[in-house]
Amino acid sequence: MTLELRADAVRRIEACGVVAVIRLQDGSRLRAVVDALAAGGITALEVTMTVPRAIELIGEIAPALPAGFLIGAGTVVDPETARAAVQAGARYIVSPVFRPAVIEASHAAGAAAMPGCLSPTEILAAWDAGADVVKVFPATALGPAYFKDLRGPLPHVKLMPTGGVSLENAGDWIRAGAVAIGVGGALVDPKLVAAGDYAAITDRAKRFVERVRTARETSA
Repeated sequence: MTLELRADAVRRIEACGVVAVIRLQDGSRLRAVVDALAAGGITALEVTMTVPRAIELIGEIAPALPAGFLIGAGTVVDPETARAAVQAGARYIVSPVFRPAVIEASHAAGAAAMPGCLSPTEILAAWDAGADVVKVFPATALGPAYFKDLRGPLPHVKLMPTGGVSLENAGDWIRAGAVAIGVGGALVDPKLVAAGDYAAITDRAKRFVERVRTARETSA
């Protein structure tokens, strides 16, 4: 059953192609952000552990998510936090680093694991350790061409860039072989959230989803 839950989470993330990464300071706005993203076609959100009361917020919002919406926990660096996040309702665990114990704890709890890696050796080690998707971070320093190079010797590894992903380069990452993209401030801009401009977040979500769709069609 846990394997099925993990596989389902990965399938749904790949289908959407965009994981929204939030680092809000005001957790009371999380539900409005979720609704804005869902209205724009994005159905996967990563609540980072830098958000105040992150675990509690996941627990509060998980039972009432829009249909088909997945919530995950990000910036997870230890197995205890991974277990707590899954117990609260997270379906996938994202890390900025590769720690086998976090992958093991996530899987044991029935959640997909997405560790952060940079080098080819680290990426393959994480995949061999059971990573469901490898988050390439920080992607800012690498660029889509890095994915093209990786896909040559490692075509079986599911890669997702995070850091520096924008509307301008979103399609480039997909065409280079990313199964999805992780997007932070370029999608959920803290200034828009603070201003309550959720319509702008919905518009950005639609544009990111369209960039991913178009890139997939042109690279098929």
